Amino acid sequence: MFVKQSNLFRSFIGLLVILAIFVTGCSNAANDQDNASDKDQAKVVTFSWSGDIGDLNPHTYFPNQWFSQAMVYESLVYYGEGGEIKPWLAESWDISKDGKEYVFHLREDVTFSDGSPFNAAIVKKNFDTVLANAPQHEWMELINQIKVTEAVDEFTFKLTLHNPYYPTLQELTYIRPLRFVGEAAFPDSQNTFEGLKEPIGTGPWVLSEYKKNEEAVFTRNEKYWGTKPKVDKVVVKVIPDGESRVLAFEKEEIDFIFGNGVISQDSFQFLKESGKYETKLSEPTATRAMLFNTNREALKDIKLRLALQHAFNKQAVIDHIFYGTEKKADTLFAPTIPYTKIDVKPYEYDAEKAKQLLDEAGWKQVEGKPFRKKDGETLQLELMFISTDNIQKAIAEYAQGEFRKLGIDIKLISKEEENFWTTANEGGFDLLFTASWGVPFDPHSYLSAITTASEGGSPDHKALLGLPVKKELDGKIKEVLLSTDEVKRNMLYKDILTTLHEQAAYLPISYQSNAAVYHKDLSGVNFLPQEYEVPFTSIDVN
Repeated sequence: MFVKQSNLFRSFIGLLVILAIFVTGCSNAANDQDNASDKDQAKVVTFSWSGDIGDLNPHTYFPNQWFSQAMVYESLVYYGEGGEIKPWLAESWDISKDGKEYVFHLREDVTFSDGSPFNAAIVKKNFDTVLANAPQHEWMELINQIKVTEAVDEFTFKLTLHNPYYPTLQELTYIRPLRFVGEAAFPDSQNTFEGLKEPIGTGPWVLSEYKKNEEAVFTRNEKYWGTKPKVDKVVVKVIPDGESRVLAFEKEEIDFIFGNGVISQDSFQFLKESGKYETKLSEPTATRAMLFNTNREALKDIKLRLALQHAFNKQAVIDHIFYGTEKKADTLFAPTIPYTKIDVKPYEYDAEKAKQLLDEAGWKQVEGKPFRKKDGETLQLELMFISTDNIQKAIAEYAQGEFRKLGIDIKLISKEEENFWTTANEGGFDLLFTASWGVPFDPHSYLSAITTASEGGSPDHKALLGLPVKKELDGKIKEVLLSTDEVKRNMLYKDILTTLHEQAAYLPISYQSNAAVYHKDLSGVNFLPQEYEVPFTSIDVN
């Protein structure tokens, strides 16, 4: 009897266990379905970039990327379409009659992503930490002109300048360095140039996950004061190679491609002609150019620089590399930018003229030798480009072949982006690819950077030191930036830009554009006024 009861009991327990497993399984399946449903409902957009986003510090430079800094941090004012300066974190502002005082009336409905208040005190603290590291930022003349920062009251911030400075509001729209981090982001030293405890901004996105050199995930800032993004997440994958980026796009591992040089023009054309995807090109954003290092012995000779100008067939590059999508540039800045329209003679492609100038410079063709020589030295120049920039690579290879025909040996130097800029800023190159900075930087900030060795600036300062007119040029740039007379300002800009053209240290190639390629289920992929911004906030998944 005992044995029978025991077996019955065991059978009963077994049935209960089976029932429990079944119920639990159903419950887990339901939860899995709920989770899958939540995941399906979440709108996620995947993007790629050639390198890491950096440590997301708006007060520092490389390896920070412009687009990711703009996602998290905001400015007092915003550079809108057509150059309109729009209210942003400041609702309005007053400018004194003498142009030296700017009073900003801040929005009262803004908090940082951690819920801490945005007010005049934190604005002043951010300005002051940037000013404490002024040598890093002196490429931006506003930094040199700020005399006093003052929190007048909780929501009123006052900026006093040494001199009236006409681009003040424009420079306050820049993505860096005058944007704002929350109190909890400051390191113990209070010096943000040493790094942040965490990236805390007022912008529409919050960094939620990060794997260095692999992936960064941004989620919508639910505390955002403005129009919130339409998607819940942006995933940024690091894909250094352009062709790998195209393959990832075709496999739907990424949703869209955006920027300049992120894929080759061949790939853009292929994706466009397939008819499977949406493709766009922006209006011209900046001037694509080659910079000559006049501090190198060979390139101090203007005849060699002029020879290189005439040896480069811009139209062939536009026809065969850009498929006619870019327009030929003859000057450093597009004539559509304020103060930049000048009456100069373009350096047209003329191989015979180039040969003549090379001969006059003493670089003679030697029978039986492929390259010209002078005093026993071969005419070899190093052309440096960013390894992940597909367009720079294509132009570099073209230039190498064309210059070779004239007896110029071009050695191509490919560098990862961080090493590229380190070498460039040290002046360790003969030729490199560069570009003007586009709006709102051109022409004033680009020219300002020429005058200073500021680490956050550009390689142009050192590259132009070999010009006999460099000191005079720097003086005129400083003068034009502080000019208050519009007629005189126009005259000074004309003089400066004409001098740069005549010195032939820049070889303008074309007016570059941003490219966008995206799957048809995406909408809101638009081009923003600053070329370094990616329109994550307006993008939607249909």
